[in-house]
Parts: sequence; C-alpha cells; structure tokens
Amino acid sequence: MSSTPDDTALEALATATGRHLLAARDMLVTAESCTGGWIAKVMTDVAGSSAWFDCGLAVYSYEAKQALLGVRPQTLEAEGAVSRDTAIEMVAGALVRSGASVAVAVTGIAGPGGGTDDKPVGTVWIAWKRRGGYPRAELFHFEGDRDAVRRQTVAAALRGLEVL
Repeated sequence: MSSTPDDTALEALATATGRHLLAARDMLVTAESCTGGWIAKVMTDVAGSSAWFDCGLAVYSYEAKQALLGVRPQTLEAEGAVSRDTAIEMVAGALVRSGASVAVAVTGIAGPGGGTDDKPVGTVWIAWKRRGGYPRAELFHFEGDRDAVRRQTVAAALRGLEVL
C-alpha cells in the first residue's frame, strides 16, 4: 500500500499530531491490539505530550477487549477481533473509559501467522472517534513483515487523527 515509515517519519507524524491536538485542545486515548501500545509510545515520545495525551490501552485478548473497552462478546464471536464492528466498539469504549476527547483504535493481523483467506496478514481496521460524534472506521491491507505492518498501522492511525 504505502512505504513503511521509519522512526524519523513516525516521530515527525507524532509531533505534527500532537501540535494538532494541542491547537484543538483535545486529549487523546488509544486502544491498540496489533500495535501493542506503539501509537501511545510514539505519541508520548514527544516532549510535552502530557498536554494532549490522556492514556493508552493495549488490548490483545478477547477478555481484555471486553473488560477494558466494553466490546460485546457477540461482536467478537460473530465478526472476530479484526473487524469493523470490533474497531468501532473499541474506539467508543476507549472514550467512555477515559477523560479524552478523541480516540483511535486499531485491530489487525500483523503476522507472520494468524492470517486467513478472508483476513490475510496485513489486514487492519482503524477507527477514530470524537467524543459526542460518530465513529469513522477504515480497512487497510498493509504489506511486509510484522514490523512493517505495525509501523504502517501507527502512521495511518496518526494521519487519521488529523482529519477527525
């Protein structure tokens, strides 16, 4: 899909996203599955991030998605963890359970295993939501190894925050 961003590119995206959040007086919460907290890490690597970063949740298991974000068991059973509905429930739950005004949630298959014909490695759903607003979710198909898929997911998640 796109080239894999390096550390410098992710740092630049995080810095720009932080400026955008600060200017809008927004606080961010992240709900991350396939990135394991990488979005939160990149954002909090930026000095002064406490002015616009509330918290991050790394939720890999079904149980964590349910307990920490309120993802419904029926959604996970019917659609699986890597689905539009799960991403939307994750992003909504992150806002409910935090003091943030904007949220991003990611769920996907980073590989190298875990892919299927319907959901191959590199399949990622990202959802964004503003408190009081409607969620937006987008399906991505990233290429590369586990690191490349995760880096591309972080970058796409941050880019999506700029248009929220």
